[in-house]
Amino acid sequence: MTETPGVSYIMPVLNEAEYLKEAVRSILTQDYEGEKELVIALGPSSDDTNVVAARLAESDSRIVLVDNPKGRTPIALNLAVKKSSHPIVMRVDAHSELPANYTRRGVETLYRVGAHDVGGLMDARGRTPKQRAIAAAYHSKFGFGGPAYHSGAPEGEAESAYLGIFRREVFDEVGFYDEEMWRAQDWELCLRIRQAGHKVWFDPELKVGYYPRDNFKALVRQSYASGTWRGEIARRFPEGKSIRHDMPPVLLAGVVSGILATFAAPLIRGHVSRQVQFLVDSARLAPVVYTAATLAAGINSNAQGMKEKVLTAGAFQAIHLPWAAGYLKGRIFGAAGTVDKGRVK
Repeated sequence: MTETPGVSYIMPVLNEAEYLKEAVRSILTQDYEGEKELVIALGPSSDDTNVVAARLAESDSRIVLVDNPKGRTPIALNLAVKKSSHPIVMRVDAHSELPANYTRRGVETLYRVGAHDVGGLMDARGRTPKQRAIAAAYHSKFGFGGPAYHSGAPEGEAESAYLGIFRREVFDEVGFYDEEMWRAQDWELCLRIRQAGHKVWFDPELKVGYYPRDNFKALVRQSYASGTWRGEIARRFPEGKSIRHDMPPVLLAGVVSGILATFAAPLIRGHVSRQVQFLVDSARLAPVVYTAATLAAGINSNAQGMKEKVLTAGAFQAIHLPWAAGYLKGRIFGAAGTVDKGRVK
């Protein structure tokens, strides 16, 4: 292995015409001396993504296009890995922008610590007030419960890796992405890597600019799909269960109970015991307390200006509650067939 081995970037793409050009530019201009190739797996987009991709490929021979007619992310990733040729495989995203030193730092870390998969920080950003507010929610521990790739942690071994920088041979050893896992396929692959006795590593110096959904409707749909597949993970794997993932469903139950109690209270007043009335009145506080908590978290977030801080409070709710509903669905019934309808047109 040379000091600067060739790198194959793999990118699943679906409806990303607005972001693709900048993402590709950030990849092919990396400050790295080794050879580079970018394999883009094109799903059945309904916008101009495929046209943009074709123009990019015509202008640079390092870009390779493969067709992914089913549009599923794990299928796209597998097609791209199999089409690629270099000893280092880096998953990238059309919604992301790599800093110039990302490849150099990632390859160095991979061999410095003896890892087989390395990931870093998702540095969420925004172009509009709503997208910046959603990005602020991504950065907050109140938003996602503090995974290292959102809010940071010391360098060290990790459960999973954001995107992923791999030694190619790990795919020969543990297999490719599970194509039944329409989401959370990276976590499942990292589980197999760890079970094979290899390291999955978090390096906080690897910061990837990421543009989240730019409206609440799309965020709600993404959160629901993410929660559903997280529930599927908990359903399938003992290692996928965590008390942290049980908290949002408890929160959802409290909020729903509070809303129902608010409507029920006038109807039952005078017809039930004081104890029951007290429980009903107490339940009514849950939505108020949760709304106040999200507002406080929004004000204390890194959002700029009061308008964006209030929008961030709304983003927390658009993350927590749909995720919780999805998690319950996936945990009880499974996630088969669940897609992110914020991405699929």
